[in-house]
Amino acid sequence: MKPIAFYQDEFSQHLEEFNSFSEPKNLYQPISYILSLGGKRLRPVLTLMTTDIFGGNFKDALNAALCVEVFHNFSLIHDDIMDDAPLRRGQVTVHEKWDLNTGILSGDAMLILSYRLLESYENEQFKSLMTLFSETALQVCEGQQYDVDFETRNDVIVDQYIRMIAYKTAVLVAAAMKMGAIIAKTTPQNQNSIYEYGYNLGIAFQLQDDYLDAFGDTETFGKQIGGDIIENKKTYLYLKALELGSKNDKKVLLELFNSESNTSEEKINTVKEIFETSGAVIQTKAAIESYTKKAFSVLENLAISDEKKMGLRHFGEQLMQRKV
Repeated sequence: MKPIAFYQDEFSQHLEEFNSFSEPKNLYQPISYILSLGGKRLRPVLTLMTTDIFGGNFKDALNAALCVEVFHNFSLIHDDIMDDAPLRRGQVTVHEKWDLNTGILSGDAMLILSYRLLESYENEQFKSLMTLFSETALQVCEGQQYDVDFETRNDVIVDQYIRMIAYKTAVLVAAAMKMGAIIAKTTPQNQNSIYEYGYNLGIAFQLQDDYLDAFGDTETFGKQIGGDIIENKKTYLYLKALELGSKNDKKVLLELFNSESNTSEEKINTVKEIFETSGAVIQTKAAIESYTKKAFSVLENLAISDEKKMGLRHFGEQLMQRKV
């Protein structure tokens, strides 16, 4: 298992070769734009790293890693349109920089390109990758719909929220890792166990993302702070604040989150204060730690060296300490 920076560099070179489209410019320039914005490259790195961990050649996984990254960025373009988000990774979102129709069409093209990247694999490997990817892509769409539905509901419970973020975020992290295992031709048990590791780590990652959305720093986080609050997202923080807060806290939260017109800084600050005083922040951090530990517990089921298990554990610990 090599350093994360090694996989990032190898993937960046492959992405640069891929990210050189021609005509029509108004279709491909937005694709090149979002793919060049950087980001953590978490998912493609996991694909390469997992292939390496199970004894495969990580170079064989470059197209699968790129498939995952292109699909992820396709979903971001469409998510930003649905959320009317102004920033992505600290830069103007695609639909703001161009227009709504361009964002939709360029996103559609990215979805198709992501599938085409798997055509370099053959026979049973191709079938396994396509089956996994198609199921995952549909689950991501289902998760996005749950997310939209929850904005206008006041009866969302924590379990429903966890299912939503599992579909919207965790399944793609898990699939990225399982793709690497498939390419390495490791055992079905290893494939399923690494999927479970990625799944639990993905939930922890999204809970951390929710926390950073409210309490991160705009410069390091790369997105508008308080965006979830403005959009009335029923996050883990919000649901726990409703559960643990005072009667007045609940009243204030329900009033603020049922107002589509209130997007003020005052709203953000009031909600954040309730998140902190109610104990919702403490509970969210505890949930992040719990799902991270669930991911680590799966490592015992993997038929790999202790050194590689420690590498996966170290990766998870670094991920949960992030500020971006």
